Amino acid sequence: QVHLVESGGGLVQAGGSLRLSCAASGRTFTMVVMGWFRQAPGKEREFVAAVSWKGGNTDYSDSVKGRFTISRDNAKNTVYLQMNSLKPEDTAVYYCAPSIGRSPLPSFASWGQGTQVTVSS
Repeated sequence: QVHLVESGGGLVQAGGSLRLSCAASGRTFTMVVMGWFRQAPGKEREFVAAVSWKGGNTDYSDSVKGRFTISRDNAKNTVYLQMNSLKPEDTAVYYCAPSIGRSPLPSFASWGQGTQVTVSS
């Protein structure tokens, strides 16, 4: 069973940047696509970005494309999300998870605590 810990969130002004990290332990995640998801208050969890297991292929939601960059370091079992030009609508709790397409793996249930990102206007 994989254990995921997200970190790097915080309070930032609009236009600012943050770098999120997702550290995995337990079952290796090297062979799986990893994704970032977010959930704002009162809203459903939504897809943000995903990266293939070798890091060569990435996918982004339209709302973050051109501003966010996802990457991974399999040697460190860590996935990153570099967030630039942040907007107030990016405010949410951010989670990482093994993914398929733009959804979490159906078998995945070990969500971490997430990391809060708050963008002030």
